[in-house]
Formats: sequence, structure tokens, C-alpha cells
Amino acid sequence: MATNRGVVYLSRGKVEVQSIDYPKFVAPDNKQIDHGVILRIVSTNICGSDQHMVRGRTTAPAGLVLGHEITGEVIEKGHDVETVKIGDLVSVPFNVACGRCRNCREQKTGICLNVNPARAGGAYGYVDMGGWVGGQAEFVLVPYADFNLLKFPDKAQAMAKIRDLTCLSDIFPTGYHGAVSAGVGPGTTVLVAGAGPVGLACAASCHLLGAAAVLVSDLNPDRLKQARSFGCETIDVSKSASVADQVEQLLGIPEVDCAVDCVGFEARGHGADSKKEAPATVLNSLMQITRAGGSIGIPGLYVTEDPGGVDTAAQTGSLSIRLGLGWAKSHAFQTGQTPVLKYNRQLMQAILHDKIAIAKAVNVTVISLDEAPKGYVDFDKGAAKKFVLDPHKMLAAA
Repeated sequence: MATNRGVVYLSRGKVEVQSIDYPKFVAPDNKQIDHGVILRIVSTNICGSDQHMVRGRTTAPAGLVLGHEITGEVIEKGHDVETVKIGDLVSVPFNVACGRCRNCREQKTGICLNVNPARAGGAYGYVDMGGWVGGQAEFVLVPYADFNLLKFPDKAQAMAKIRDLTCLSDIFPTGYHGAVSAGVGPGTTVLVAGAGPVGLACAASCHLLGAAAVLVSDLNPDRLKQARSFGCETIDVSKSASVADQVEQLLGIPEVDCAVDCVGFEARGHGADSKKEAPATVLNSLMQITRAGGSIGIPGLYVTEDPGGVDTAAQTGSLSIRLGLGWAKSHAFQTGQTPVLKYNRQLMQAILHDKIAIAKAVNVTVISLDEAPKGYVDFDKGAAKKFVLDPHKMLAAA
């Protein structure tokens, strides 16, 4: 009998690599899936969104198999799969999408209407996202394979660039989506809030889009150093000087054309309050420094239920946002899960044709599946790394 192992969430702050069921062609509601494939996982990544669950900041149940960033090789397929073949090396968007509903047809695959009975939008290994088993494992099921999977055109070329291509499942498209949503383009100035992997991917995307100046803010010196390593200016929000003052020191004026929130609901205050959680801080700060008529992209995660919220309002995702300021400045806001399929093919081409070194920007660091629990601990401490799991030692061989 085929075996499988995966990273399982047990309780607040604790994950463990355990034996899990080998995937079957069955959906979470026990319906037969003839449109799916089973992948041997080549790489699977630890994401900041996973950390929210592991910190106990969601209603994730014990026993959840984690992981929504998946790259793999097709080893089995259902009889309704037509365009994907055994042996194909593929990137899996973190969105589970049917390809048939109104939203999917409009490229809004982050809010598919058919893969999650609880609400619009599904994802692998994530709380309230449809019950799909996560991919921090050795093998995983992917439904609607013909629609969801992005095939790499040349396996040997792909394996040579696998550390970059593994970012296509989430953080590269997410960072890029944040930049596009904010209106980043040639000659623009942009502030990216948060220098975690998504923030760094967003900053690299801003360079790709032709921004004149890319500013990255954070309170972690190692992550700010990583941002500077590929040409970003940085703002330390733990300093007494305000974000606006630091922007003015860099640009000559206290505003930017565009801004992107890559922090989300576990944001901290600025200056003397930087050790305290203050979930509305980043959004209010970005409204202050974004020019009138500018846009703010919000790929950072905000949740509807946060058991660890700082107050009863925050526990239901109700934050003290200065909407009046945003209204007065005619700001545009774009929120929600990134529709990965809207971007991943173009971003794959940018990687394959050496237009961007995304793995270098986010500091991809390869570890084994068994090292995943330590990876979670190190990431939670603020390591300026993107941890990539190598379940079958295929990256090590590459």
C-alpha cells in the first residue's frame, strides 16, 4: 500500500510530520473526482498564512494537514483529465477553482463558487477553505487538473530553476497582484509594507513593473537588509520618526504614488508602539502617505475570526480603519485572495527568460520535510528566508 507523510497542525505553536492518508480521487464531500490528478510533490513552501494558523490566530482544527504552495509531478490522473499527462511537472495555484462558475470564468479564481460549501473560495490545507488536504506532504490530490495546473514546458529547464518556480504557487503572483492592484508601473513610487516573503516578492514585482523607487517598511532589521539586497530603499517603522517623515527623507516629499499592504491582520504599531499589536496601523499609515487619487493593494491576510485578536472587534475582523481619510483622498482599495491563474503563466515566462530572480529576492532556503517544524519556529522568529520543503530530495539533486 502506498504511504504518505505530511505536516500536521496539532495545537498552538505545534506542528508535526506524521503519516497521513495517501490521496484518493475523492473530494472533501466524498464525491468521486475524475477530473483530478495525484502529484508527487517536488517542492512545497511554508507561508506566512500558515503561520497565522500555527500561532493559534484562526479557528483551524487540530489534525489539519498544512500547505497551499505546491509544485509537483503528475503520477496518476482521473479518466476525465485530457490535457495533463503522467510525468508533467506542474505548478499548483493555491486557489482551488472549478473553472466553470461565473467567478472562475471572469478570472476570479480566488473566489470560486463551487469548491467550498462554507463561502466563496477554496485553498489547500487552510482553515475554512473547503477541507482540501494540504500539500506540505509527499503526495497530494489536485482537482480540476486541466484548469488549475500550469505545466512547465521543459522539465530539465524547470528543475534548473525550481527554486524560482516554486514561488509561482503563491507568493510571486500574490506580490505581483498587490503591485498591479496598487497601480505600480513605469516611473511610479511605491511603498510596500512588510518585508516578509510576500512583501519581498511584491517589491521585486515592483521593479519588474518599472517602478522608479521601491520603498519597503518593516521593523525586522534582517528582513530590511534582505530588501536592500536587491535595490529597495527601506523604512524602519520601529524608529521614532514617522513613516511619512522617512518617506520624505528618501523621496523629498512625504507621499508615494502607490502602496501595498503585505502585513495583514497581525500588524503592530509604529515607533514606541512597535511591540504592541495594532491591526489597523498599516492600512491607516498607507492611507496617510499615499497620494490623493492613488491606490492601495491589500494582499495581506485579514480574517473574519481571530481568537487571539487584541479586542472583541478585532476578533471578528472589525478594525478601526480611517475610511474617511481614504474617501477624502479618493483612494482605491483592492483586497482578497490573489487569482493566481491570472498571472502565473506570464510570471513563469519572466523566470524562464531571466527577467527576475525571485528566489534570490525572497531568499529561498531549502529544507527537508522532516525539518518543517523547525522551519516554522525559525520563520516565526522573523528569519529573512522563504522556507521550501523538499520531500523527495529532488531539489537537492537538482
